[in-house]
Amino acid sequence: MAGAPRPEDRPLSPHLSIWRWHVTMASSILHRFTGMGLYVAAILLSVWLMAAAAGPEAYAQIEPHLAAWYGQAVMYLIVAALAYHLANGIRHLVFDTGNGLVPTDADTSAWFAILFAVAAPLGLWALLSFGA
Repeated sequence: MAGAPRPEDRPLSPHLSIWRWHVTMASSILHRFTGMGLYVAAILLSVWLMAAAAGPEAYAQIEPHLAAWYGQAVMYLIVAALAYHLANGIRHLVFDTGNGLVPTDADTSAWFAILFAVAAPLGLWALLSFGA
């Protein structure tokens, strides 16, 4: 085409170093990371269930890892990822209705999803530890 800019003359898309970080940007990135983390969590859940189904000897190999500090940390992160992914998914369902798209509302709902991801595992732990 005559007059079309050459590829090397076209402007580059702004990158992360150009954009000012804000909570909705972090929320989008966190949603993708938690989605990938939940795939790994599904594999770990499958290994745990296979060990439980294989009998006491197989489960005895998995149990020390679940009780160790790193196993507890992984379980916290799995619950936090699930809580965040759920809250952010609901947030996006609300966006699909045309509501909550004002920047201040979007920022508030992003912060809520992040804080829910921190609080939900703690609440679940308290419920399981102390009962209802």
